[in-house]
Amino acid sequence: MSIAGNVVVAIIALLHIYFLVLEMFLWTKPAGRRAFGLTAEFAEQSKTLAANQGLYNGFLAAGLIWGLSLGIAGFNVKVFFLVCVLVAGIFGGLTASRKILWIQALPAVIALLLLFLA
Repeated sequence: MSIAGNVVVAIIALLHIYFLVLEMFLWTKPAGRRAFGLTAEFAEQSKTLAANQGLYNGFLAAGLIWGLSLGIAGFNVKVFFLVCVLVAGIFGGLTASRKILWIQALPAVIALLLLFLA
């Protein structure tokens, strides 16, 4: 199994844990509002939706960590969750912000390529 691929998978998992923290716990705080460019009013009104979104990011991170923990046997698990990350990144990039394509979708593509090229 590709060490580089696993390193990128681990980075993506950590990134999604960071998203979870931002969306579930920091959404209405200055750091969360700054990260997403939110007003205090909008952050307060949307905090339940953001927490739900953060939970989903946590599931993505958990799946990637699970795949990593299985070693070679986790290949298909990692691929499944990376494809989920990729689809979410593409959807977010098309509907919310193009920046999501670079932050979420591109790393997933890189990880998938590294895993399949190993």
